[in-house]
Amino acid sequence: MDNQVEKATFAGGCFWCMVKPFDQWDGIEKVVSGYSGGHIDNPTYEDVKSGNSGHYEVVQITYNPSIFPYEKLLEIYWQQIDPTDDGGQFHDRGDSYRTAIFYHSEEQKQLAEKSKQQLSESGKFKKPIVTQILPAATFYPAEDYHQDYYKKNKDDYMDDRKKSGRDEFISAHWNEEK
Repeated sequence: MDNQVEKATFAGGCFWCMVKPFDQWDGIEKVVSGYSGGHIDNPTYEDVKSGNSGHYEVVQITYNPSIFPYEKLLEIYWQQIDPTDDGGQFHDRGDSYRTAIFYHSEEQKQLAEKSKQQLSESGKFKKPIVTQILPAATFYPAEDYHQDYYKKNKDDYMDDRKKSGRDEFISAHWNEEK
């Protein structure tokens, strides 16, 4: 039973920036960049980036809930995004960069809704939380060059992340030491 794995799927803007925060924990089997929530089969990066496919850029996490519970995944997820921005994330704009939690079970849905409510009531953000909670849709892995981008293209990844404004936002909203 301890070897049982589940999937979690999160849209948090650029999927390059969403892999590393999850990829470094015991109980996380793998993190795959991909596309979900759209209306065409087997979309390419160009299809998704154009905004015409309806897909979100997502990460799909395979994890062992007995080692790393879903609630902890949600906690990490919220701390990677601006949940008040419905037009994209940081310098990445457009529908494919919106935020969403795609749930794979009724339990995930309830936990996601509870965590969203707690965040909303926390007073951490002045604007409403707009991150959607949606049923899991077909997941399409992104092209190979997008997988583990932060490892394979470290300098490009760091440069893109620095330009995005994501780290400044995270620091301003989540780092308790001020």
